[in-house]
Amino acid sequence: MTGTESMESYSAFAKVYDLLMDNVPYEEWTERIKKILASHGIADGLVLDLACGTGTMTRLLAEAGYDMIGADASAEMLEEAREKAGGKEEDILYLCQDMRSFELYGTVRAVVCMCDSINYLLSKEDLLACFKLVNNYLDPGGLFIFDFHPTEYYRDCLGDTVIAERREECSFIWENGFDGELNECLLTMFVRAEDGRYDCFEEQHLQRGYTPEEIKEVLAEAGLVFLESEEIGDEGDARILAVAREQGK
Repeated sequence: MTGTESMESYSAFAKVYDLLMDNVPYEEWTERIKKILASHGIADGLVLDLACGTGTMTRLLAEAGYDMIGADASAEMLEEAREKAGGKEEDILYLCQDMRSFELYGTVRAVVCMCDSINYLLSKEDLLACFKLVNNYLDPGGLFIFDFHPTEYYRDCLGDTVIAERREECSFIWENGFDGELNECLLTMFVRAEDGRYDCFEEQHLQRGYTPEEIKEVLAEAGLVFLESEEIGDEGDARILAVAREQGK
């Protein structure tokens, strides 16, 4: 999923994104989100899926009865979302917009941002810009639900590792380097074409880890009230789910 210009290279990745993300527990996350929303009296209404990628969670929440907007900075990812919908995307409004400067036609009851999309915001200034917009477009008392990788994930789990996987449709080499602040990923993909040959693509991805304290500080500066957080990642995937609330513009 993508939200900043650092992810413009997602054009090639978009074609194989769902294949490489097939281990993501979207259904489980959706159930968690539904329970959180319901506990705050939000059982329906308009919800924004920010940095929606190819729209998997957007569609799951739409199936749960929410009126969905999906926003992403990658036109290619949104094209994949529409193709996957098979003509059923008319109930979802997709917008090609950056996380730091998105615009909506009105307010929404909740904003959801998953799959560590927050970590693609590479500075606290970018993070604050995003959080301020979230606060601006939330209904009074609306919820912001998002996940992020803490700094220690990049330092201790990814570090300078190289991950490789071979599949029939797509193989990849994922080289990581952490400089103490940013994690740089060089992703080399070999994607099978219709004629059986493999096309090679390379993309650079940058992410920044944040401590829970940094997240809370920026939420407060943006006018949002931090409510709760919990660890949702499995072994080797340190991931925190956070919930904040609009408290008045």
